[in-house]
Amino acid sequence: MSRPFVQLDVFAARPGDGNPLAVVLDGRGLDDATMQAIARWTRLPETTFVLPPTVPEASYRLRIFSPRREVPFAGHPSIGSAHAVLEAGLARPREGFLVQECAVGLLPIEVRGDGRERRLAVRAPRGQVVDVADAGDARLATVLAGLPLGALPPVLMDGGRRWWIAEIADEATLRGMTPPWADIARLASDTGAMGLCAFARCNGRDYDLAVRAFVGQPAQVEDAASGAANATLAAWLAERGALPRADGRYVVSQGREVGHDARLELRVDAEGEVWSGGQVQTVITGHLHWP
Repeated sequence: MSRPFVQLDVFAARPGDGNPLAVVLDGRGLDDATMQAIARWTRLPETTFVLPPTVPEASYRLRIFSPRREVPFAGHPSIGSAHAVLEAGLARPREGFLVQECAVGLLPIEVRGDGRERRLAVRAPRGQVVDVADAGDARLATVLAGLPLGALPPVLMDGGRRWWIAEIADEATLRGMTPPWADIARLASDTGAMGLCAFARCNGRDYDLAVRAFVGQPAQVEDAASGAANATLAAWLAERGALPRADGRYVVSQGREVGHDARLELRVDAEGEVWSGGQVQTVITGHLHWP
């Protein structure tokens, strides 16, 4: 069976800047093992499968797979898949929104503009503080050793996926840090987290924060642009009244250290909900032939 297939660059103003994503636009008839096999074959951070919704409120249903396992929620697959669905004409916004049905429930996706200039933003699962630490916490001692920290304490947040978050004192230190992969992997495994999301505040730039997201398990890799990690970070900043801008909107730079230059647009609304989004570029269109 031939299935419509696209490859996208998410959180990117132009191809090559963001986080790649594969989307199978018709996942009907594929079982779990086959979806996992396709995701393993693409060798991209995530591959998604679009399915008919099971409830009338939803625009479509989405399943998200990394090369190793199914993922209940992730930001860049949600944003990219919404773009692909719109481009393929599989759904239309209702009053400016799509509704994605996925493993964590129904998530609204805001749609602004069209084509290459379209902006999409997903309302992330509400972030929760799991554990507030300090610089002397034994679990973080080797991970943050020698790094000057910012004003906020390190924290473990849960926003559909768990991330440790740490503020670094300045952008140059953040961008120059060499991640201690073995220690990050141990921290992730011991606390059920994805890894470490480190950030620094920036002045005089076209972005407000620089972010690096170090995935400790199941593999050790730096994420080019993580909507979920940035959403949990935004929830923590809102919790502490420390958002970069008074209106709750700000821009993140991520991925330069791994050859990308992504821009993520974050917003915390009046109800405290976090919206994570940006632009998407279509890079490849075609068909998947999988027996």
